[in-house]
Amino acid sequence: MRRALPRATIRDVSRTVLIVDDHADFRRTVRALLEADGFDVVGEAADGRLAITEANRLRPRLVLLDIQLPDIDGFEVARRLREATDPPAVVMTSSRTASSYRRRLAQSPGLGFIPKSDLSGEALAAFFA
Repeated sequence: MRRALPRATIRDVSRTVLIVDDHADFRRTVRALLEADGFDVVGEAADGRLAITEANRLRPRLVLLDIQLPDIDGFEVARRLREATDPPAVVMTSSRTASSYRRRLAQSPGLGFIPKSDLSGEALAAFFA
């Protein structure tokens, strides 16, 4: 009897992520965490300009976007990504709490916010539902 080979599904394809953060150790840790939870991390970026370039090149379904970046802040990056023909979903993250950004988060085109201390595959998966 032959065993069936695993098949890719649309859901698998839709779990592509671009990680944007200026700290390499954070990107490396989050990549390992998300890949262990079944996400396909298609790339990383250390600043806002590279995030925009990589999002356009790699076409991830979701961008995990740090708010505080060295060149363009995450809110402006999210706004620029939203202008794309087929924009990715954006989830903002920060070492600060959501209350630190309450008004700006409410005006942001991002889907939501996850504090870095609460970041997990399960928390991020809620945005793929």
